Amino acid sequence: FLFPNLVVFRFADPPRTSFCCMRPAALALFSRITRLSMSQKLCYLDSFARRQFSPSYAGTVINFDPQAFEDKINELCSAADLKDGYAPFCKHLFVKNFVGAHAPAVKITDENKKHLCSGYRARTEKELPVLTRWFPASKVATHEAAYLDIILYSRDQIVQEKAAINDTDEVPDCPWGIISVKAQDEGHEVTMQPITIMRNALGKEEGGSGVPLNRDKYTEAVQYWEHHALVQED
Repeated sequence: FLFPNLVVFRFADPPRTSFCCMRPAALALFSRITRLSMSQKLCYLDSFARRQFSPSYAGTVINFDPQAFEDKINELCSAADLKDGYAPFCKHLFVKNFVGAHAPAVKITDENKKHLCSGYRARTEKELPVLTRWFPASKVATHEAAYLDIILYSRDQIVQEKAAINDTDEVPDCPWGIISVKAQDEGHEVTMQPITIMRNALGKEEGGSGVPLNRDKYTEAVQYWEHHALVQED
């Protein structure tokens, strides 16, 4: 018998049924194999990125089942596909836009600038609101982007950031977590918003990563976002 630790019970009376149970040693082995299988997964979808699966999100909105999205990224990518990000704990994966997501920002023009809105917004209830601006989706046209930039943080970094703001969300045993998804036409990293750079420099207690402000990167971000704004559902 190939599986000596497996006990099979079969009933002769109709309906014909059978089931099996595992002896303790086999059950322990099965559990270990299951854990190993889970640990081989490259990344999981963090709760911070799950905000993007809501139509009201200001930025790239993902109209896709969250678990199916996570599974698809793990199917498409491996560790060999990781690209370096702005810090050692940050990586990028660039994949074709398989969800039909639209570019989250549009260029500000003389024709559309009258539609710009501004206000104080917080990304989560644990962060302080900051001044931001956006276009109502009904006032500007967007297009389907060519790529998705999958932004990953290491598990250790995610654990540290959650602990700093008393976030009790469980962090799965994966080496990387998806913390943001950007729809874009470029197959490489596009600059983040200046306020994101500033928040990161404020530290983990304020919802940032703790990476010091780089003036050159900040100036580069200002040059782009001075002429662009996010699009958000009305």
